[in-house]
Amino acid sequence: MNAERTLPDAGQGPSGAVLVVGGGVAGVQSALDLTELGYRVFLVEKGAAIGGVMARLDKTFPTNDCSLCILAPKLVEAGRDPNIRILTNAELVDLDGEAGRFTARVKRLPRFIDDELCTGCGQCTIYCPSRIADGYNERLCLTHAAHIDYAQAVPASYHIDPRACFRVNYGTCGICSQVCQARAIDFDQKEEVLELDVGAVILAPGFGQVEGDVLARYGWGRYEDVVTALEFERLMCASGPTGGEIVRPSDMRHPRNIAFLQCIGSRDEASGAGYCSSVCCMYAVKEATMAREHDPGVRITLFYMDVRTHGKGFDAARRRAVGEGGLRVVYARPPRVDEVDGKLLLAYVTEDGRHHHELFDMVVLSTGLRAPGDARKLAEAAGIRLNPYGFAATPAMRPLETGRPGVFVAGAFQGPKDIPESVIQASGAAALCSCGLGTARGTRVTRSEYPAERKVEGEEPRIGVFVCHCGINIGGVVDVPAVRDYAATLPNVAYATNNLYTCSQDTQHLITEKIREHRLNRVVVAACTPRTHEPLFQSTLREAGLNRSLFEMANIRDQCSWVHMHEPEAATEKAKDLVRMAVAKARHLKPLPELSLEVIPAALVVGGGVAGLTAALSVAEQGYRCFLVEKKGQLGGRALDLTAGRAGGDPRRSVRELVRRVLDHRRIHVMTSACIEAISGHVGDFSTRVATDNGPRTLKHGVVLIATGGRPYEPTQYLYGSSEAVITQNELEARIVEDPGLFSRIPALAMIQCVGSRGEDLSYCSRVCCGQAVKNALRLKTLNPGLAVYVFYRDMRTHGFLEDDYREARRRGVVFLRYSPERPPRVTRGRSKRAPLKVRAVDRLLGEEIEIPVGMLVLSVGIVPEDVEELSRMLKVPLTRDGFFLEAHAKLRPVDLAVDGVYVCGLAHSPQFVSEAVAQALAASARACRPLAKGRIEPEPITAQVDQDRCIGCGACAEFCPYKAVEMVRAGRRRKARVVAASCKGCGICAARCPAMAVEMGRFTEGAIRAQIHALAG
Repeated sequence: MNAERTLPDAGQGPSGAVLVVGGGVAGVQSALDLTELGYRVFLVEKGAAIGGVMARLDKTFPTNDCSLCILAPKLVEAGRDPNIRILTNAELVDLDGEAGRFTARVKRLPRFIDDELCTGCGQCTIYCPSRIADGYNERLCLTHAAHIDYAQAVPASYHIDPRACFRVNYGTCGICSQVCQARAIDFDQKEEVLELDVGAVILAPGFGQVEGDVLARYGWGRYEDVVTALEFERLMCASGPTGGEIVRPSDMRHPRNIAFLQCIGSRDEASGAGYCSSVCCMYAVKEATMAREHDPGVRITLFYMDVRTHGKGFDAARRRAVGEGGLRVVYARPPRVDEVDGKLLLAYVTEDGRHHHELFDMVVLSTGLRAPGDARKLAEAAGIRLNPYGFAATPAMRPLETGRPGVFVAGAFQGPKDIPESVIQASGAAALCSCGLGTARGTRVTRSEYPAERKVEGEEPRIGVFVCHCGINIGGVVDVPAVRDYAATLPNVAYATNNLYTCSQDTQHLITEKIREHRLNRVVVAACTPRTHEPLFQSTLREAGLNRSLFEMANIRDQCSWVHMHEPEAATEKAKDLVRMAVAKARHLKPLPELSLEVIPAALVVGGGVAGLTAALSVAEQGYRCFLVEKKGQLGGRALDLTAGRAGGDPRRSVRELVRRVLDHRRIHVMTSACIEAISGHVGDFSTRVATDNGPRTLKHGVVLIATGGRPYEPTQYLYGSSEAVITQNELEARIVEDPGLFSRIPALAMIQCVGSRGEDLSYCSRVCCGQAVKNALRLKTLNPGLAVYVFYRDMRTHGFLEDDYREARRRGVVFLRYSPERPPRVTRGRSKRAPLKVRAVDRLLGEEIEIPVGMLVLSVGIVPEDVEELSRMLKVPLTRDGFFLEAHAKLRPVDLAVDGVYVCGLAHSPQFVSEAVAQALAASARACRPLAKGRIEPEPITAQVDQDRCIGCGACAEFCPYKAVEMVRAGRRRKARVVAASCKGCGICAARCPAMAVEMGRFTEGAIRAQIHALAG
């Protein structure tokens, strides 16, 4: 084996490099955050390309984004970042040293194709005679030994699978090396071990899949039309083996009746997975919804034990999907699948005890998440512990720390979780690395610079048009070659082409080459949404030496192929219209000057609960000043109401220690009993006026972190407030500590879940209530094993490892009774002092109403956000209809808000457990420290510009600007408007309000918009 050693950092301080193990969305996000924070990254991926499972999904839900489309820009960004070294076909085999100075040994297997030389032409695949099951397409089709995993793969080079290659195994063939014009194929490549000097390690290898023997219980492998959820994703996806057509593998016909079975390999002790995989319920709803979009006539049945859609906005999305899509929901768990005359037979028992038999055309197994198959091997190499299920073991209050200093974990390796949580943990892990390596920041990075900008003023417009197939996402409906040929006929179009995936890494190189080859000075891309892709293409223009404002995009996916999927001719004509309009506008585009503004190296944290304290401490430990503003007189927040954690112990002790660390930190300035009166400015330069007991104070800072918290819902139901025997879960927490003997004096206690939540006063699920109820039920059983405890619930949402507690509660005699929202429990007063209350509810098995006398009733109430409307108006950031802050993108920017430089964490974002709030606070601190670490920002140049000669000084623009980006200044004897470019978001309100037409927007000038209108009119 060959060995290679990277150059160590100078001196004996910490290394300025980080090793990230895993190239899925968590690993890629960690890597991108780390480079922005000033560190070099070695990104180690076991496969041949980064992207992970997310690269194989069809769409995300409920955002309805194309999964790979929103992921691809991040992959390309990672691939072109000079400070990220991607090591594919590689794995960590050993980690020596200590935090700050590790030596990581990484074994890398040969690709047999040099990714530096490979041009991605695909000739090797065309001539390769060997075939192998395609892992990217879940083995539903074949590929060649020489292949690329998927068109947008990063690295954008082919590789040879040694398991199927005749040349590698038998010394024969070698046709691929003969036809490769780039001479990229190298069968002399050998396995090698790299020794990398790093200061910290992030483990993000993703998750494993359910074993085949577990799936076989449900007919998978025996009946072709029983498929896993990932296999169904590939059938739905436009880049899949059937081109997005959902068919039965047995006969390639469209299924008319589909069943989704939940909890396959989850909540199942027999398979060694007693936990809940957290994501399956939601992705089943997504897949069912997508299937209905593909075929509105298909009948879909979802079989559930409990409906666990507990994420932000998930319940609303599920209700909408079930209601609008006509999805049928059955509470049952079919134990097996049989085949009868080409149909799939499910036999099941519903909650009322009745037996049912039903035939389906296709069965989809909603498989759970397993720990990675090599988790134990990785744990031994990294020197960390695993939990009983094979996931990384982490403390409750430090969810990203593995127990070995300097080694952190993120994503599904820490426990089953969805994309937003994985992204949050990835950024949080990057923050922890930065906290320990602050003195080494910038010591290992390469400062990348764009080439000198080409001067295009005075040149005749030479426009390049790139039309994207997006697989068949666009090309399956729109006649892309026809749109390309039409674009070539438009005035000033010097070059037009079509690409399979315009957002792929190789196409970015192609665009750069064509700009230079054809002397293009404007670029139009006809593809999907600019919301996710515009920054990628603008960066490509800058790499080609063009100003990024010389770019225009036509959205022919969302606005053509998706909305007119059954009208290909009309969709094609509309695509031509959009391209014609984009080209017309592009003729009027002009280079806009790039701004570079200094950033004040300080942060403001609003809120002194666990999230705010964690965020402030993280910012300070990364080396920046932090102002912490708390409206109450003490720090700690609602976590001080909790008297025990899930695993025991007193969380209040941890919170008090956190408070002490914050108060003692020299970079943190704490203001309690303080209220924010005004905030102005922009990212890099905010000014905040705070009212304190010692008078007003003005703070200058570069970023804002919102951690305003939440409070318990105040119930009016079930005699709360009129009976001392009716309390909430938080009040029960206190009584268990203050008067434990009370629970030996009452015969029975009842809990009612979802009080005020999921459709009453609160429309959403508060996520934590079921877990808190189970935790307290177990505490009561420990105090008095003979106490009868009844829990009335709609769906027990004990996701993740909380399922262990739910199972233990049932084992110890806690009785769980499901109720429907149409017939909730009723509470009346009793006559006995020991049982002053009676709870009446319908027992679903008996089909009768039962009455239970209890000595105490505990209401599990939801979480309500604090009143933050005034703060949201000051910052110009939106709230959800439920009053939580609305993130910039639910999947990939879950802690960023719409206004640059403003971030959110904790209960201000959504209901969550303390451990989740800690991870989110760390993530927000990482995102907030990115501009602080860079020291300067380059805001988008799409800003308003005032024609001073036409301005009449009326002030309408300044009055209506929602971002306070326009100020009135004295110019001679008259007032004139002036735009503060860094604050301007390019919304155009000032231009619309100006009576003198004196305001124009960069890239959206009056002339450009008129040109678009005239182009549409023909």
